[in-house]
Amino acid sequence: MTQKEKEQVAIFRFGVIFNLLDEKNRQWGDQKRTLDELTEKSWEVPSSGRTHLSRATILSWVKRYKERGERIEALFPSERSDCGRRRSFSDETAAELLQLREEFPRYTVKKLVEIALKRNIFSAQDSVKLSTVYRLFSLHKTRTLKKQEDLRKFEVELSNDLWQSDCLHGPRVLYNGKRVKSYLFVIIDDYSRLIVGSKFYLSESAESFLDCFWTALRTRGLPRILYCDNGSSFRSHRLQIGCASLQIALRYARPYRPVGKGKVERFNRTVRMQFLPDLPEDLSLEELNAKWEDYVQNDYHTRKHGSTGEPPLTRYTRHISLLRGAPDKLPDYFRAQEERTVAKDRSIRLEGKLYQAPVGFAGKRVTLRFEALDRVELFYDNVSYGFIYETDQRSNSRIGRLQPQAPSPSRQSGTLFTGVEQ
Repeated sequence: MTQKEKEQVAIFRFGVIFNLLDEKNRQWGDQKRTLDELTEKSWEVPSSGRTHLSRATILSWVKRYKERGERIEALFPSERSDCGRRRSFSDETAAELLQLREEFPRYTVKKLVEIALKRNIFSAQDSVKLSTVYRLFSLHKTRTLKKQEDLRKFEVELSNDLWQSDCLHGPRVLYNGKRVKSYLFVIIDDYSRLIVGSKFYLSESAESFLDCFWTALRTRGLPRILYCDNGSSFRSHRLQIGCASLQIALRYARPYRPVGKGKVERFNRTVRMQFLPDLPEDLSLEELNAKWEDYVQNDYHTRKHGSTGEPPLTRYTRHISLLRGAPDKLPDYFRAQEERTVAKDRSIRLEGKLYQAPVGFAGKRVTLRFEALDRVELFYDNVSYGFIYETDQRSNSRIGRLQPQAPSPSRQSGTLFTGVEQ
């Protein structure tokens, strides 16, 4: 399993156990009700064919997360203890057993195993246990009755408990002498209806949303939950690992089901009705954002909201003492991460580019963290050894070679490696 796959599994596990971590505000019976909901729900487990989770599995994740300092790394999957050895039976055998179950849906597991033995479905190497076959059928069972969905209006109790986000297609603006389309990213606080972050951009990209999200974090603090659409701009790996590192639960709306983020959808309707119709033509992006900022700060935030009966800014600041501040160097929490083995010539290939590692790293397994390919930081044993840059092969042909020596870490994370070849 690659490093990226491990991170995706850890992010998924954190999303599952998030509601079980808040012990201060928990009342009697809350944990049992939450566990019942989690075990009854159907999941898409990364790197696994499982669709349901047991209570024991969920509680084991909670225990690991708390015992290991509440770090996202605690939820990384462990290597299998039976790696390299044959399991009970092969995937081909499992597929034939599932087909047998569809053929005889009313038969018991014992009767199905007897039929499988008569048909020589099991090979000589297979180890047949009724409990293993029963577990296989349980993981792949389908529910015949679809429960009616219980839709209700809701509102969280505090500011920054829940942020909802969305992207609205905006007007065309002048850019380099051409009229190009703009996109408005909006992040709204569920409790107060305050617009914690918003801005028009020229692209509906993950980088645009991250810029909007970072501005919201710096000015309004950290939310407990971020609720997003299913668009590609919200599905980036950098957003997922960043939210997990900051202990922000990242939730996604079901595809084609916008009812879960009704407040931000309602605000988008307000924008279409009140802001967009009055805009003059041939605005630049800077002029459009200036008018937008004036509308949000001096009109929307100070006007009484129809649902809450209070101005959003007044309602938001009521719980300002409880808000979590954002840490410094926010982009560092949202950096992509890849593992590489340094070649004998100290070169490292990353996304089609060739980088030069410092002296002493040939043959070592290192970690690369980056928000852009021109700022790649090298880590070894969780210690930073500074930034590395693209290889200039022509310059390397004119530089002498150093004798092998032990690499020395940077004095602090993010500083440039100071070793220079002579």
